[in-house]
Amino acid sequence: MNNTFLEIKNISKTFPGVKALSDVNFSIKKGEVHALIGENGAGKSTLIKILTGVYQADDGGEIFINGKKVTLKNSLESLEKGIAVIYQDFSLFLNLSVAENIGMGLEVEKKKKFFDWKNVRSKAKEALDLIDLDIDLDTPVGELSIAKQQMIAIARSLVCDASLIIMDEPTATLSKEETKILLSLIKKIQKTGVSILFVSHKLEELFEVADVFTVLRDGNYIGTYPANQIDEKKLITLMVGRQIFFERKTRKIGDSTLLEVKNLSKRGNFKDISFSLKKGEILGITGIVGAGRTEMMEAIYGATSYDSGEIFIEDKKIVIKNTKDALKNKIAFVPEDRKNLGLVLNKTIEDNIVISNLKKISSKFGKLNFDLKFKEAESWIEKLDIRPKDCQLQTKKLSGGNQQKVVIGKCLSTNPKILIIDEPTNGIDIGAKTNIHDLLRELADDGMGIIMISSDLPEVLAVSDRILVMRKGKITGEFLGEEATQESIINKAILN
Repeated sequence: MNNTFLEIKNISKTFPGVKALSDVNFSIKKGEVHALIGENGAGKSTLIKILTGVYQADDGGEIFINGKKVTLKNSLESLEKGIAVIYQDFSLFLNLSVAENIGMGLEVEKKKKFFDWKNVRSKAKEALDLIDLDIDLDTPVGELSIAKQQMIAIARSLVCDASLIIMDEPTATLSKEETKILLSLIKKIQKTGVSILFVSHKLEELFEVADVFTVLRDGNYIGTYPANQIDEKKLITLMVGRQIFFERKTRKIGDSTLLEVKNLSKRGNFKDISFSLKKGEILGITGIVGAGRTEMMEAIYGATSYDSGEIFIEDKKIVIKNTKDALKNKIAFVPEDRKNLGLVLNKTIEDNIVISNLKKISSKFGKLNFDLKFKEAESWIEKLDIRPKDCQLQTKKLSGGNQQKVVIGKCLSTNPKILIIDEPTNGIDIGAKTNIHDLLRELADDGMGIIMISSDLPEVLAVSDRILVMRKGKITGEFLGEEATQESIINKAILN
């Protein structure tokens, strides 16, 4: 009996001027959790799109499902063959109900004039029961937490009788507790015989559930390894072609204060926040999800308002009512949600980099100078090593790490004195993480003040010169970088 659900042979994909994949070969067994890992730009997303019929592989590539060679011309054909994908954005209809999101696709496939709404609800209930999720079928999905929205996306896959569910960075927006629930659910789904292709950069989570690891690097197939025959250190080396370490580096900070915040408050979000930021300092801010970190920084940047308190830049009191005020005062902000808040995905790399600083590339009469526009974008593409180095490429076609670099480039183009960066490496591979960490240190060495919000404790410990811990909208602890430990931070974040 053939226990292999999916086998791919010699899968390659070439775009104009770019070889995205080259001769990838591996198989996935029935009921197997198979981890697909690699740096951003390694070819993972391209491979997913080939398996779901969005892209067609180059000539010579073969896909076998249950031992039979298949051609997947579109997403519907892929789904009919038992392959379902859950993307990072879940692709749900937020204004529709739970039942409609889960079961409506089945009715659409039947191509009938009228929907069998009783069947939609019945199938939705069956799928929710499979994953032990007790929720009102009539609840609009937009009212659910991100974790529950993800459960709805999984239930939708199961109701379509998927034999292989591809999960693309499924824990990127989840808290630790929500992640535990998801990993338990994956193990339960696995026992039903459904296979999981799990795409993630979080190796610790992968080792909890994965049976097998397949590694891609620069579009090339590096190898497939049983989980019990490999460790995290070896995987990282395979992914990046070199050993990677998160090193804590002691830096000398000056005495000049760039930013001072006094008693900043916003009802329901944060209260009596006071701290300072020195020139050339990297100030890490951490805490559990919902601690008020992002809300506090959004208020300082003018994206939202605050009720009371004072903000000083270089000892001068300022009032920030909106983001325009922040930019005038040389404050830049890289948001956590880079795709929705940091980028215009359908626009080019060039357009995104210059969008916050059009005055710099325009004449005194407001006319754009296209030569300056191109040079500005090209300079940041080169400085930040954005790949591919094509300023006319749509930003949505970049890997997560390179999209993050574009957002950073957009912010640095405004020549800020203070850079606020929220979850700088969320959803980014280990190699790109170290590149961004090095970049933050270089910017600080040049005198920029950096505030880094992060839930990744190894990152906070490695990069920060000083660390503030928040809990329930208040600062509960402060540590110099070399004095902090994961235990001391967790204590202030949860117990204090």
